[in-house]
Amino acid sequence: MSVFGIFSKQQQIDVASEAYMALFALQHRGQQSCGIAVNDDGVIKSYRDMGLVPETFNPELLASKLGLGNMAIGHVEYGNAVLLLLCQKIIDKIR
Repeated sequence: MSVFGIFSKQQQIDVASEAYMALFALQHRGQQSCGIAVNDDGVIKSYRDMGLVPETFNPELLASKLGLGNMAIGHVEYGNAVLLLLCQKIIDKIR
């Protein structure tokens, strides 16, 4: 598993796209699930799915599902159906 986090002192920036680029760089061929969570003033939006980073995320999805914020965390890991249920574990603990 690889994890990436980003924080900005500025409010409402496109941290989801920055996390996307970092995950794209981190992902190995065998890692086939990924997810990103964005914090916008205490409201956390997340999206996760099976597949490689460019297959899972696109600019429209990043904007509509994740939006802007000042913090994001993302992960890539080896994929299987069980892992899809477990990916982005931090969101379940925060909510």
